[in-house]
Amino acid sequence: MNSSFLLFALLNPLFALLAAPLYMALIRKVKAYAQGRKGPGLFQAYYDLKKLMKKETVYSPVSSWVMRFTPYLNLSTLLVCSLFVPLVFVPEPAGGLGNIIVFLYLLALERFFTALGGLDAGSAFGGMGSSRSMSLAAVIEPTMVISFAALAFVLKSLNLHQMFTLTAGKVLPISPTLVLVAISLFIILIVETGRIPVDNPATHLELTMINEAMILEQAGKNLALLELAHALKQLLLMGILINTILPVGLSTEIDAGKIAVSALLFLVKAGLLAIIIGLFESSLAKMRLFRLPAFYVMAFFFSAITILIEVFA
Repeated sequence: MNSSFLLFALLNPLFALLAAPLYMALIRKVKAYAQGRKGPGLFQAYYDLKKLMKKETVYSPVSSWVMRFTPYLNLSTLLVCSLFVPLVFVPEPAGGLGNIIVFLYLLALERFFTALGGLDAGSAFGGMGSSRSMSLAAVIEPTMVISFAALAFVLKSLNLHQMFTLTAGKVLPISPTLVLVAISLFIILIVETGRIPVDNPATHLELTMINEAMILEQAGKNLALLELAHALKQLLLMGILINTILPVGLSTEIDAGKIAVSALLFLVKAGLLAIIIGLFESSLAKMRLFRLPAFYVMAFFFSAITILIEVFA
């Protein structure tokens, strides 16, 4: 294994872990401003995690090892996923890491155990959230597959490292069809991270609970790990979208100055995307549930059109 990848394996997960909670707080801040409120501070998510880490972990009396194991598995899975998505620089390929298919399977594993953990507590809310999550997965996972297939068609690779090596340093997308793929990836980002109009992470209202219902019975350090894993998942999906549509500044060399600039630019670009997500959520807060299928079909449609254009171009 080359030194470039060893450095990447150290820096990328660490950078992702440290930066992920910031964008959860930023999205809340933007939504609060859109509603005429001041909202929490940008570092509130870090304070919340610190507070949860100090609290006692309580388990349901009917729960098994699944509820205890899920938080650690989810965070470990997302840390492995962070090796697939370059954020600060693109390393030389090593051991097949970066494969899109493996990345999607890892996300599916995290979703499965989150749902299983919700069922394991034996509560009505957990079961309801898990059922809704699996129903949603049946709709969005085919869309994810076709969207990432479209990305692979355009960039001629199944490896995210090779894709971003191709796009790195470009100010604009290398192909107009990537704009269509980016729309699909944005919709996937909204759905996978449980954002409005699909879910509402800021409520405990029964009618809108999906992800919050599945982790409702978790407490203390376990809840902190699940919240951190969720934030990390959001950042990685944001990273894929950013490096697809606006890869300017992404470094492909081991140079301290270039890596620092790349990290700084990523923080700025992710901040802009977080603001867009917050405004998007606020604008669609009253979107009716029966319109959601059209939301998913839009992502599938744009990805399918991209593949057809690439095949027949």
